[in-house]
Amino acid sequence: MPGIDTAALQAWVGRQETRVDVITEAPVAGLSATLDYPSSLAEHGQPLPLLWHWLYFLPSPAASAVDVDGHAKRGGFLPPVPLPRRMWAGSSLRFISPLQVGDAVRRVSTIAEVLHKHGASGDLVFVKLRHQVFRADQLAIEEEQDLVYRQANTSNAVPAAKPAPLPAQWSREVLPDPVLLFRYSALTFNSHRIHYDRDYARKEEGYAGLVVQGPLTATLLLDLLRREMPQAEIETFSFRGVRPLSDGRPLLLQGARDKGGARLWALDASGALAMDARVGLL
Repeated sequence: MPGIDTAALQAWVGRQETRVDVITEAPVAGLSATLDYPSSLAEHGQPLPLLWHWLYFLPSPAASAVDVDGHAKRGGFLPPVPLPRRMWAGSSLRFISPLQVGDAVRRVSTIAEVLHKHGASGDLVFVKLRHQVFRADQLAIEEEQDLVYRQANTSNAVPAAKPAPLPAQWSREVLPDPVLLFRYSALTFNSHRIHYDRDYARKEEGYAGLVVQGPLTATLLLDLLRREMPQAEIETFSFRGVRPLSDGRPLLLQGARDKGGARLWALDASGALAMDARVGLL
C-alpha cells in the first residue's frame, strides 16, 4: 500500500462542490414505505422529515468508476486517501428552515479538514465535510460530516463495550433485516458491499454480518424522538457511531430528556452502545 502523503491530502482542504436537486416524491414514498410511515408524506408541499435530505444530492459514479468495495474510486471531489476502508463516523446538523416535497434545492459542500493520524490499528485519515443546503437562496440545513479511512482488517474485533449513557425514558426494539438494509441502500444509492454482500462483509472487512447503515440508525433514533415527542421543535442533531450493528440481531433504540434537549442512543444485541446522539430543542 502506498504511504500517506499528508501534504498532498491537505491540498484538498477548501475544495467545494455544488449539487442541485429537487425534493421529488418517489424517494420520500420509498422511505415512507420502508419505515412504515403514511404515504401522504410524499405529497407535494408536505414537509420533508428531518434527515431525509440524505435521499438527495446523491453521487452516481459510472460502473467503471466503482472500486471493489462498492464505493466510488478514490479521487474526484473527495481526497484520494490510499486506505481501503471508509466509513461515515458521524454528523452534526443544524436545522434552520424546513424543506418541502417539490422544493428545488442546492447543496454546497466543502472539504473543511483532513487529518492523518497513526493509532493502534494503523494509519487513520479523518475527513470533515461541511454541507450547506439551500431552498432557493434560503439556508435550510448546515451539516458537518465526519469520514474515517483506515487500513484493511479481516478480524472481527470490535471496540470495547460501553453502556447506555443514561437511564432510558423511551425504548423501541427494531430487528434490522437484509430487506431493510437493501431498501435503504437503494434509496440512498449506496453500493458499499458491507450492507448487502454478506461474504464480502465477513471475509473482506471482518464484520459479523451485514452492517446496518449509520445514517439509517440515526434516522431511526430521530424517529424515536418523533414518536415520543411529536410536538418537539428540533434545532440541532448530532450522532457518533461507536460500534457496528449487524443484521438479524435486535437493535434497541433508546432516549431520555436531557438538559436543553434529549439524548438518544442505540444498543446492540449484547447491550453495548452502538450509536450516541444528542438533540437540541427550541
